[in-house]
Amino acid sequence: MNKTEFIDAVASKAGMSKVSAKAAVDAFISTVNEALKNGDKVILTGFGTFSVAERSAREGRNPSNGQTISIPAKKVAKFKPGKELADSIA
Repeated sequence: MNKTEFIDAVASKAGMSKVSAKAAVDAFISTVNEALKNGDKVILTGFGTFSVAERSAREGRNPSNGQTISIPAKKVAKFKPGKELADSIA
C-alpha cells in the first residue's frame, strides 16, 4: 500500500474527504518526524513506538572489491510494534 492508497483507506474508514484525510496523514507524519528530530519517542498504545537509535561507527567491506571502508556513526528511526499490532498479524 502506498501513501495515496493509505489516504484513500483512511478517508473511507473515517467517512471524511480525501483532502481532509491527506491533511490528517501529513500532519501525523510531520508530528512524528518533528518528535524524532527532537529525540522524543512517539508511543501509540496498542500500535507501536517510534524512536531514534544511534548506530556507532564501524568498519565494513565494499562488496565489489573487498576493500575495508569506514562507516560513520548515525542516528536512525526505529519502530517497535505494539502487542495488539503484533498479535493481529501473527
